[in-house]
Amino acid sequence: MELSADPSRLDRDWVWRMLSTQVYWGLWRTRADVEAQIDSAWRVIGAYDSDGAQVGFARAVSDGVGFAYLADVIVEEAHRGHGIGKQLVAAMIDDGPGSSFRWTLFTLDAHGLYEQFGFVPPDATAMVRPDRH
Repeated sequence: MELSADPSRLDRDWVWRMLSTQVYWGLWRTRADVEAQIDSAWRVIGAYDSDGAQVGFARAVSDGVGFAYLADVIVEEAHRGHGIGKQLVAAMIDDGPGSSFRWTLFTLDAHGLYEQFGFVPPDATAMVRPDRH
């Protein structure tokens, strides 16, 4: 498994396929929306198998100084359960330039994964405006 933060290496067709068919979040997004999110991301990480095929993806939005939002962490179903999700999250939040940032994310079903990286329920200082989709 190889991880890369090079956005030009992403297989955008793979990312679009995964985010438009394999996830419960953000299904309202169009291909143009996903492309714009990738293009404007503070950082993206791709996971690639030994043949160079993309099997994982994570995206972050940040102010570049002290705050970041982790989004769209996804692993191809056939490659799940092998630690790729952990590698993606570690590369993004612990091993990258945002290792000292305050990170946020939303998840319905992966609390156990993110708790391993220090994510906890928000405290009294956090407020969220729900999306309107």
